[in-house]
This record gives sequence, C-alpha cells and structure tokens, in this order.
Amino acid sequence: MQDVERLKQRIPLLDYLRQRHWAARPAAGQQEFVGLCPLHQDTHPSFYVNARKNLFYCHGCGRGGDLIRFVELTERLSFRHSVTFLQRQLDPPDTSCALEQTAALYRLHLHRHPEAVQYLAQRGLCDPALIEELGIGYAPGGNLRSHLAARGYSLDLLLDMGLINQQGRDAFCRRVIFPCRHQNQIVNLYGRSIGAAFPHRLLPRSKGGLFAWELVSQFATVILVEGLFDLAVLWQAGFRNTTCAIGTHLTSSQWTQLSHPPGRSIYIVFDQDANQAGQQAARHLAQRLQSAEIMARIVQLPAGHDPNSYFLAGATTADFTHCLQQARPL
Repeated sequence: MQDVERLKQRIPLLDYLRQRHWAARPAAGQQEFVGLCPLHQDTHPSFYVNARKNLFYCHGCGRGGDLIRFVELTERLSFRHSVTFLQRQLDPPDTSCALEQTAALYRLHLHRHPEAVQYLAQRGLCDPALIEELGIGYAPGGNLRSHLAARGYSLDLLLDMGLINQQGRDAFCRRVIFPCRHQNQIVNLYGRSIGAAFPHRLLPRSKGGLFAWELVSQFATVILVEGLFDLAVLWQAGFRNTTCAIGTHLTSSQWTQLSHPPGRSIYIVFDQDANQAGQQAARHLAQRLQSAEIMARIVQLPAGHDPNSYFLAGATTADFTHCLQQARPL
C-alpha cells in the first residue's frame, strides 16, 4: 500500500486530468477545481477535484475516488491493472521495448505459418502491402518467453504485462496479432483467435487511442468501426479515413481524440447485431457526439453484418459508399 500511495503522490490527479485535456476552473477553495465530468455526458460542470486531497467527485453521476479509481472507470481496468498502468506512465521504456520485440517476432512468424495467412484470406484481407503496413503478425505459441528472456526481459515483467501466463505459455497462442500504437509506440496487442479459443484478447492494459489516429486525424470525415478486421477491409477498399476503438466503448483518451477539435463529421458503422447491442451503442455515441456539437451519422448495413462480413458477402466499394450516402444525422 505504501507503493500505491507513493504512486499517487508522483502522479497528482489534477495533472493527470489536465494531460488528458480536462478543462477546469477554480471552485470554492484554492485547491478545488470544477469542470465537465469525463465519466458521463455532462452539460453543466459537476466534476470536482480536490488537489490537496488528490480526490475527485462528480455531483452528476455520483462517482468519486482517487487517481486509481479514475483509471479503473475510464480505462475499464481492475485495481491491480490500474496500478500497473500508472506505473508504466512513470517508467515505460522496458514495457514499450518488450512490446516492440514481441510484435516483431510475431510479424516474422506470420508467413511461416500457412494457417495464419489462410485465416487472413478467409477474413478478406489479402493485400500483402496492407498486412505489412498494419504490422499484422501471428503468435504460434511456445517461444515468446525464451525469445524475450534472451534479450534481458525478466519473467516477472512478462507475467505483469500479461504476455505469458502463470504456466509460462504465450498468452496469444494461435492468434493473429494487431499491434496498437499511440504516438508511434506500441501500447497494446490485439489478438484474434484462429481456433476455438475465445475470439478476442487484449493485454491487461489500456487499449490506447483510436487505431492509427495519427493518420486518420487528418481527415475531416471519419468512419468509426468496432473491430480491426472491419478497419482492415475498409482500408483495403480505399476508405483510409477509418479508425477503430476496438469495441463500442470509447476510453476517455479515445473520446478526446474523436471530439477535438470540433468540426469533424463522424460516420458510426457498428455491427448490426441480432440483440441490438451494436445499434444501441451507435445511437448512444451519436447522441453524445451531437451534444458535443459534432456531426454524427449512423450507417445502416444489412441485418447481421459488420463491415468485414459485408465485404466478404460480396459488397463493393460502391455498395459501401451508397451506405454512407444513405446515413442521416440523428
């Protein structure tokens, strides 16, 4: 617990929030500040931070706590993983380099394993230049621990990062790997199972910003999708203004990227789920964007489809363009 207290002292809550573009003004006391709540759709400043106590409380949504609690809520991490996430803010080089080494190894493995290349083809991804640009790799399992240990990375670090499990096996065994970058550094790895294992896997750390945002942010019109295979087939079809949040939930940093500066048009192309989950998430996000004075349109694909399956079913660039043209603001 002493380490946790020292961590909170080294990263003041107010500084952390300001680094993430939280705008605040002084409140009643010199050490108290108020601004819009980053945890819910807030139109009247209700989020208070006591800089002396290093605590926050929102009178709108009723949530409060310290820096670690804020990270738990915004990054959707456990207490332990939130502490690790913050520790990496102070000393990121080892983990960053380990992720680069891991991604490089997985890229080498991709074309050595026909089942991985075949899986990409089955998902409609067949452009070698795009596969290389996205940095896609493959984790066959079995050799990551020895590969990284030979380069000086400790077992404790690899366990803490979630790259290997308690049995020493690769966490991403038999998965196609997408590296997730932020400011040209890998911050996480997304793995998609090619077998019977649970389809999706991320390391127990923040998923970072919107995928490839450094490239996509130059566009005045942005297409937002759920999954990385959705993004890949749209890039392949020429829609290079596509980004991905890896799911329908945007972290605070992803929301900041999407909503600043104002003036963009956002096309939301989430999955057309039978249980309406994707559609409900799209409507919620569109309403939130509209409240932030950003033009948001929800794109309707045929029932049961996401962009990836839509193209696999035979859709063309012209078909998807037509879907974009039919989209209307809320």
